[in-house]
Amino acid sequence: MPSDLALRRTSFSTRQTATRAIFLVAGYGRASWAPLVPFVKARIGLDDGQLGLLLLCLGAGSMAAMPFAGGLAARFGCRAVITLATVVLCATLPALAFVDDVRSEICALTLFGMSAGVVDVAMNFQAIEVERESGRSIMSGFHAFYSVGGIGGAAGASLLLTAGLSHSASTIVATLLMVVALCYAYPALIAEPQTSQATLFAVPRGIVLVLSVFTFIVFLAESAVLDWSGVFLTAERGMSHAYAGYGYAAFAATMTAGRLMGDRMVGRLGRTRIVIAGSLCAAAGFALTAFATSWAVDLLGYALVGAGCSNIAPVLFSSVGKQKRMPTSAAVAAMTTIGYCGIFVGPALIGAIARYTTLASAFLAVVVLLAVIGASARTVLREA
Repeated sequence: MPSDLALRRTSFSTRQTATRAIFLVAGYGRASWAPLVPFVKARIGLDDGQLGLLLLCLGAGSMAAMPFAGGLAARFGCRAVITLATVVLCATLPALAFVDDVRSEICALTLFGMSAGVVDVAMNFQAIEVERESGRSIMSGFHAFYSVGGIGGAAGASLLLTAGLSHSASTIVATLLMVVALCYAYPALIAEPQTSQATLFAVPRGIVLVLSVFTFIVFLAESAVLDWSGVFLTAERGMSHAYAGYGYAAFAATMTAGRLMGDRMVGRLGRTRIVIAGSLCAAAGFALTAFATSWAVDLLGYALVGAGCSNIAPVLFSSVGKQKRMPTSAAVAAMTTIGYCGIFVGPALIGAIARYTTLASAFLAVVVLLAVIGASARTVLREA
């Protein structure tokens, strides 16, 4: 007969694996949309301006749903919210490939963004509760699976398309893989409601607001590499467009590696040192990129940004789960919403600065923001 301790360990291990599976699904689902963008543009017949407006629907849907997701997870349990949102995500992903008119695409992309936003909030809420149960730092490992899912979604779609599958068929394959992962994770997701009176919408305050601003800065830095690294390498360094993706590849590789090692590093060095060292490393990476004179040094800079940013967000989510100023569900929802503003607003801010100065100067502005995190992290995390 297994002991009670062995049963508890088995239960926790299963719950931890299930949480990783949901992070994998979230990253895979978002990344699976990227290869569809040029296909959708050609299928519906959009110009660049119209496509830009369409893409706003993804961010708008996420931002509209995120503030309410934490309260829903607290009231009805993470299992119910994650399952329903993932089912909608899986239903709308193929729709994005099949519809052939603008209005239907707008509806599908908005629903896709809303479901993805709800999953992102609820899975972090689940991760905080599982980490709290473990009594040790395991948040970086969860976020590593999100990164792995992102790489797998983009690379997997590209491989299927290269093998001769249509966009529609490759999207169906991606959807089936997500459904299988959800079915595997479902039994071990947290089913118990936290409270029947959770606030469905909450404005961040106190330490939660500060942590939310930190998350905004980190996500802004990540989006700056995603959206502007290729432009910088081609326009400023003269790289061929065929190789422009290497900047983001260097960033993604070191970020994923950093997160895979992150739990051990946080356990050894502590949350505060990880945030200070990470923000300064990322700032050094942007500075190196801005002042470099060769593309090879730029790639090193982007790699430093990925390594530096890799574990800051996981530590911030762990910290928001420890604070007592707000209920965890409301705090996670508020912080995720503000953080994702960095992803959606960041590229536009970088572009605005670059328009009136240079793209290198815009990167230096990100250096200043990351330095603010490094300078204030000790005081902030002491209160969390």
